[in-house]
Amino acid sequence: MAFPTLQQPSFLLANLKADCVNKPFVQRCQEIIQIIQDFPAKELHAVFPWLVETIFGSLDGSILGWNLRCLQGRVNPAEYNDVLDFLDPSSGSMMKLVYKLQIEEYRYDFPVSYLPGPVKASIQERVLPECPLYHNKIQFPPSGGLGLNLALNPFEYYIFYFALSLITPRNYPLGYHSITSDSAYFILVDRYLKCFLPIEGNVPPPPSSNPGGAVPSPPPRSAVSFASYGIHHSSLLKRHVAHQPLVNADPAAQEIWRSETLLQVFVEMWLHHYSLEVYQKMQSPHKKLEVLHYRLNVSSTHHGSPALPSYQALQAYQESFQPTEEHVLVVRLLVKHLHGFANSLKPEQVSPSAHSHATSPLEEFKRIVIPRFLQQKLYVFLQHCFGHWPLDASFRAVLEMWLSYLQPWRYIPEKPLPCTESPNRSVTEKWVPFVQENLLMYTKLFQGYLNRALRTDLVSAKNALMVFRVAKVFAQPNLAEIIQKAEQLFLEPEHIIPHRQHRVFLSPSLGGSFLSSWPPTITDVSFKVKSHVYSLEGQDCQYKQMFGPEVRALVLRLAQLIAQAKQMAKSISDHSLEAAANQSFFSWLGFGSSDLNGSYTGNDLDEMGHDTIRKTDEYLEKALEYLCQIFRLNTAQLMQLMASISAAQENNGKKQLPDCMMSENGLVLTPLGRYQIINGLRRFEIEYQGDPELQPIRSYENTMLVRWLFRISVAINERFAGQMQALCSRQDFFGSFCRYHLVNPVSTENRRQSPVLHQNLAEIQTPRIRLRFLASYRTLLSVFLIFFIMSLFSVGPVTCTLCILLGYLSYSVIMTLLTDKWRPHQH
Repeated sequence: MAFPTLQQPSFLLANLKADCVNKPFVQRCQEIIQIIQDFPAKELHAVFPWLVETIFGSLDGSILGWNLRCLQGRVNPAEYNDVLDFLDPSSGSMMKLVYKLQIEEYRYDFPVSYLPGPVKASIQERVLPECPLYHNKIQFPPSGGLGLNLALNPFEYYIFYFALSLITPRNYPLGYHSITSDSAYFILVDRYLKCFLPIEGNVPPPPSSNPGGAVPSPPPRSAVSFASYGIHHSSLLKRHVAHQPLVNADPAAQEIWRSETLLQVFVEMWLHHYSLEVYQKMQSPHKKLEVLHYRLNVSSTHHGSPALPSYQALQAYQESFQPTEEHVLVVRLLVKHLHGFANSLKPEQVSPSAHSHATSPLEEFKRIVIPRFLQQKLYVFLQHCFGHWPLDASFRAVLEMWLSYLQPWRYIPEKPLPCTESPNRSVTEKWVPFVQENLLMYTKLFQGYLNRALRTDLVSAKNALMVFRVAKVFAQPNLAEIIQKAEQLFLEPEHIIPHRQHRVFLSPSLGGSFLSSWPPTITDVSFKVKSHVYSLEGQDCQYKQMFGPEVRALVLRLAQLIAQAKQMAKSISDHSLEAAANQSFFSWLGFGSSDLNGSYTGNDLDEMGHDTIRKTDEYLEKALEYLCQIFRLNTAQLMQLMASISAAQENNGKKQLPDCMMSENGLVLTPLGRYQIINGLRRFEIEYQGDPELQPIRSYENTMLVRWLFRISVAINERFAGQMQALCSRQDFFGSFCRYHLVNPVSTENRRQSPVLHQNLAEIQTPRIRLRFLASYRTLLSVFLIFFIMSLFSVGPVTCTLCILLGYLSYSVIMTLLTDKWRPHQH
């Protein structure tokens, strides 16, 4: 990292670095607190960058820091409490240090190379990012220097590190699993949001060494020639206090810049990641024209800064970014808090027309926080997650973050935050503007999830729960009607109202920075919806209606898969019940079925128990019901569809095979068959088709006996092969008796085999001795029980052995006489 230039080495910093190695954490923390209180800002200036890196780790991930993402109260309560107290935003010593340095207006260099990919590429191509967070902060290196830097004030520098520590890869210990909601980092994020974005009251003023003084906001700095996406305006704070004396200003007006900075850094660091394709799609023709026009002006005014090719700038926007589940959970915390923050706006300030100079900056900030700060970047972030997240249960974190954003009515400050929405709760007219201004969040992302759901195993309880959650949210009363009306407003032909023609659909960034002067109020609802869609997807987007025929066909397909998954879950449940009912005390001892060709269902429900299967069925049943409500599906048709699927399953029973086609090598799966296997809808009956003597050793067999008996059998068969073949070739009763014991024919009639080369079964049908049955624990236990029972009647071992042989001889003679078709003898 880059440190500010110092006139002389800091002995205080050297001592702190030495103590960091030799002293325990709690003692170091107490000494740092005392140093912050006793030393002046001039001495602490050199310590601050090192301390920030020590806490949050290095930007390249090589230094772990205090490991806030792993620190949990139940594991290490002493360090946990000390860290929370030290970093507390209201009374923590670290924030006191930040404010002490802020008064002196120190600046610290932050490398541009560690910023999110799109921002880094934009700055490197001399295109100023649209976010005002970066304006007037770019510092070019001196001749011979390496890399670009941002000149940040202490508060910005601290928050940059705090936000980036969430997404910086770290080398954690093997086997570590974080519980995000209990980690120190998660708790600190929640505290910082509540402190600087308060739902009730104002932002608490920072401590100041000067009586009556305040921490100054960052002054403007000279900037180099940059092309920008909008015109630079003063911030919300500066616009508010420009026409009144500072002594009479609202205290919140002096400190609102901290709230703006905190939110901008969180959104930029956590959400501003996307690929080249997404970036190109976001650039509407008007925005590209605006950039080109500004570049031409810059090029003609500043001859030393020629316009750079836009293609190179776009190419540099590519980055490989895979958010983690922990990252998504923290973003969900941000989304939920911002909903509560925005919903705490006073009723008289909700309407833009109520805006006046008497309105406090914090109240104005609440009114714009969702559309101006969060909406666009969260939409792109969710699109990235929907398209790149693995098809497993971990997607639940992304799903819940999306559903939290879609339901701002759940986060009303006057009421406690409910864990689950009431089934009879209706979406009131108050939330119609929010749905209209976030139409793509509802429609486009619903279609994205629909495509994911069609590729997942709905027999799994976790996947079924996700489908149920989405269907339940969209089935809330009035929500589907509000979305449908918003779509109609977007699709309303432009020629109906002539005065709308020749308009420019502005994105939130085209009117200047997020904190620039308020744009004129848009009273045309249709224009507002169109502006939202075009700002996120571009004016050349091809909008697909959520309630159109294409999406409706996908919903019907999902309903069919739900019906099939319900039937499969029921089949697995019935199979498990039958298996449990067939077991007895003797089967527990090992006398149950000796089928060596046990099958595998291809699903993990057998290991989850009947309660999980029952929940899966309930989730799918309710999801199907909600989908019928949302899209007004014909219930009779769905019942007929489910009945036909059920009949097909029952007719074929559990032996129903995946869809296949016959080839010269046997059966080959079709694409439909692969889909059926992946989703657990159908399966092959897996059975061993080779030599029974060469099967893998079973758990109910003695390994040593199996190997010894196999060697004895091989020796006997090699020695007496000719004699056994001659005996079995006889056509009299003795020949039948020998074939009953020595021949093990394999029936291949009506058997659909997997696509393998057909084996020659002649070798398997050769007459031979098979002694492997004597290695079975159940056989040994049976013989032992017989000897034990006979000993109770004073029958000796020799007599007992003769009785067993006579009994078996009688049984085999009867079976030879009564059997119409020869079949292998099963032990």
